[in-house]
Amino acid sequence: MNHFPINTLILLWSNSIKFQYKLVFILFLFRVLVGNDIKIKYKSDANKIYNYLETDSLAYNRLAYLCDMFGPRLSGSKNLEKAIDWIIKEMKKDGLSNVRGERVKVPAWIRGSESLKILVPFERSLRVLGIGGSVATPKGGIRGEVVVVDSFDDFEQKKDEVRGKIVLYNVPFTTYGETVQYRYDGPNIASEYGAIASIIRSVGTSKMDMVHTGTMGEYKSSRKIPHAAISMEDAEMISRIYDRGQKIVLKLKMEAKFADDRWSRNVISELKGSKYPDEIVVVGGHIDSWDVGQGAHDDGGGCIAAWHAVNLIKNLGLSPKRTLRVVLWTNEENGSRGNKNYRDEHFSELENHILAIESDGGVFAPTGFGFSGSVEARKTIFNIADLLDPIGAGKITKGGRAVDVAPLNDEGVPVMSLAVDGSKYFWYHHTPADTFDKVDYREFNNCIAAMAIMSYVVADMELRLPR
Repeated sequence: MNHFPINTLILLWSNSIKFQYKLVFILFLFRVLVGNDIKIKYKSDANKIYNYLETDSLAYNRLAYLCDMFGPRLSGSKNLEKAIDWIIKEMKKDGLSNVRGERVKVPAWIRGSESLKILVPFERSLRVLGIGGSVATPKGGIRGEVVVVDSFDDFEQKKDEVRGKIVLYNVPFTTYGETVQYRYDGPNIASEYGAIASIIRSVGTSKMDMVHTGTMGEYKSSRKIPHAAISMEDAEMISRIYDRGQKIVLKLKMEAKFADDRWSRNVISELKGSKYPDEIVVVGGHIDSWDVGQGAHDDGGGCIAAWHAVNLIKNLGLSPKRTLRVVLWTNEENGSRGNKNYRDEHFSELENHILAIESDGGVFAPTGFGFSGSVEARKTIFNIADLLDPIGAGKITKGGRAVDVAPLNDEGVPVMSLAVDGSKYFWYHHTPADTFDKVDYREFNNCIAAMAIMSYVVADMELRLPR
């Protein structure tokens, strides 16, 4: 080992520290300058987008048409395919390029008629919605005494009581991720211990005597039991009666069935890039919905917003360097085959997928984006987000792996999801109340603006978003 005088070592260390400070400062200054450059360069274009949407009502009117004329759009339904036909026709009319439908085989679950009655201790009909993927009851329905549980832990305590009975999961909403487990796993757990049916308290946040549907997990055994939802109010009423020690008997009738898989389509359209056309920024939502309501917030609004984010960029004469691609995925609600098909069909392009943005949380007032990507990419996204401050949509958080962009993220593509004020979303989610009248014009247009500005800047920057 070489030996240096102590004063020489101190001098070298001191100089190293000074250099490190200088380097940090230089990097900080560079990031500030880059951030300011983005704001300066694109502020005028962002203002053009805001001003355009002050008077543009085409997107809002198209969402109304989609909701009113085609209504619920469950995978495998004629409503969905008619809606797709209309969207393709309108996109061509708009002058977008490469407009097409890419075929996807999707499941076809058919609800049929449903009914639920209290027989004991009194007679009363209740609102009910079968959970997507459920089997039917026997033709005449099933009759059974109720066992109420308020958690899976509570079920574990009562599991020896459920054989031959109907299990009601009366679980209050905490977060969607936590509470939806009862919709997803409830029938398999109840079936394992001999229950003849399972019912859940609707996964929602507002007591408006509304029933929420959704999908369930695949049956894990040959013993399949019907699975349905009731309103929060009815779940609490049954629970109160149960807690008094009174016997409760229900009669459930469901005619649900699966038909053979059917052809659907992902909808694709593009605004070709002027300099790097093979590099792609995706903006999209899912065009299917549940078979109740109109699918306005989930996710008709997201689809129309993504489509019109790209459409208005074209109409303003803006010419991003990279291609902006609208993707409206099919079969998000009960199979996720659309997003997987898109990933597979475009696998050779994914290296040049710069970013994928999805809107699937309703089109309420936008607050920002969730983002899943590298630290370096996040710094750029933060700088772009400053352009969204005029509409209060400049907040960037971790996340963004919405269902339809998650397969792309798995392959290394940075992804984002539009974040909105979701305080009312679970009032309407998967219910008959998800209708166009719940969409606010200004909030909807601000969603379009947020997606347009974010996608346009990423598509137009000289340097591609780092991975």
